[in-house]
Amino acid sequence: MSTSHRIAKLDKSDKASFVSLMCSAFAQDPIFLHIFGHSEFDEKARRHTAHFISFLFDKSAWLHEEIWGYFENGKLLGAYVIEKPTTNKIRRMSIVRLVGRLITLACRLPIRKIRQLNEYMQVTRSMAPNTAHHYLIIIGVAPEAQGKGIGKALLQHLLHDVDSCPISHGVALDTENFQNIALYEKFGFMLMQEARLDHLPIYGMFRPKQ
Repeated sequence: MSTSHRIAKLDKSDKASFVSLMCSAFAQDPIFLHIFGHSEFDEKARRHTAHFISFLFDKSAWLHEEIWGYFENGKLLGAYVIEKPTTNKIRRMSIVRLVGRLITLACRLPIRKIRQLNEYMQVTRSMAPNTAHHYLIIIGVAPEAQGKGIGKALLQHLLHDVDSCPISHGVALDTENFQNIALYEKFGFMLMQEARLDHLPIYGMFRPKQ
């Protein structure tokens, strides 16, 4: 049976599929386990993870971010969220919406988890370069579709966008999986710094524009 695939930008109609995909893709991810717990076995951890992924989707519409997905026969099997460099200011209405969404998130997550997410963002962003750059916020592939080249296709799509951007000097990311370092190095990323959040190691990487 033949299959058709495409990489396309996600819109509001894709939100439920995105949340479901990322919740399953990151069920065993170190930072998600550290902050939210075992979402595969704990209903509360599952809800908290879904609330956070939902927030990531919503805020992309109001900030300088894009969400791209890999579809096969109409099903979303992989996606990434990228923060793009810009010289434009964020619109006031976008800030209002973002603040409102942050308040909603704060009502759905314990204060301790909100504090950990804030500490995590401070650590990761402190490792990023000072020059204009893209930032890969998250990338994931459905567990049943891993090992089929979907992550590679998404990364190649992302890097083409980075290399085509006149104001970007490259793309930064962070990973808490030591095994991922070698994978990203194959795409030109370099390990720049290592930090810790509590006992969890965080690796900051950067791939210069080519």
